[in-house]
Amino acid sequence: MVKRYGERLAVDGLTLTARRGEVTAILGPNGAGKTTTIETCEGYRRADGGTVRVLGLDPATDGRRLRPKVGVMLQSAGIPQSVPGREYLGLLCRLHANPLDPRWLLEVVGLSDVAKTPFKRLSGGQQQRLSLAAAIIGRPELVFLDEPTAGMDPQARHATWDLVCALRAAGVSVILTTHFMEEAERLSDHVVIIDHGQAVASGTPAELTGSTGQLRFRAQPGLDTDNLVAALPAGTAAKESPSGHYLIEVQTAVDPGLLAAVTAWCAERSVLPSSLKIESRTLEDVFLELTGRELRS
Repeated sequence: MVKRYGERLAVDGLTLTARRGEVTAILGPNGAGKTTTIETCEGYRRADGGTVRVLGLDPATDGRRLRPKVGVMLQSAGIPQSVPGREYLGLLCRLHANPLDPRWLLEVVGLSDVAKTPFKRLSGGQQQRLSLAAAIIGRPELVFLDEPTAGMDPQARHATWDLVCALRAAGVSVILTTHFMEEAERLSDHVVIIDHGQAVASGTPAELTGSTGQLRFRAQPGLDTDNLVAALPAGTAAKESPSGHYLIEVQTAVDPGLLAAVTAWCAERSVLPSSLKIESRTLEDVFLELTGRELRS
């Protein structure tokens, strides 16, 4: 797929596939092209090149056939500010052939107690949950979720995650865009990372993170990490970033031998490591390695 805005190439030959009945996360930094990609799949934009098919249909020309099968949750939902959630879902019910019961849906998303409250008086997290309910009320085969847990407290976030898992269990395909890497890692069957309009990595979360182990600790700044690496098994890397924070990476899981070698090295130099943690490589680590750490507008 190719998409241009004037002289700017927003999507540069991007190729990706989201399988039916799975949660596919499309991740990327700001300006990577993911919003343009999603909006093209939803039928809001036309690609300048390439082929786009959603549920076997072209969203640019088969919108009338495609829209009843697709649910869309946007960060800015466009819900009228003065309309209560119960009335809004009731209106949506009349627009679908086989909708879910809005009262049941309000209970599922935890909004029964505020069903009569105007949208503008709901908290940000409650507005997000109402937008999610609106996206799935028509029993879609495919649902697009854009930052679904933005503004939610931990309880609401976990309830939303449970709902996404229930959608997948029911055979619904989910396209997820989020900047919350833990959310993507927890929910996704497949992840596509895009940058500068191209796919730079794809696979399951486990495939992307691999088996690399990490050991982190804090100590006085300026330790000789080259000397530390020399005392550790071959294939081990160590760095200090930021100051006083040390990261040791190995190509396998951290074992007792590595831990003993690190603490022995510290003991020989009268260094007391604190906040020592054994971790696995995370999706956020992979994301930053592929797309960089610089801020983007």
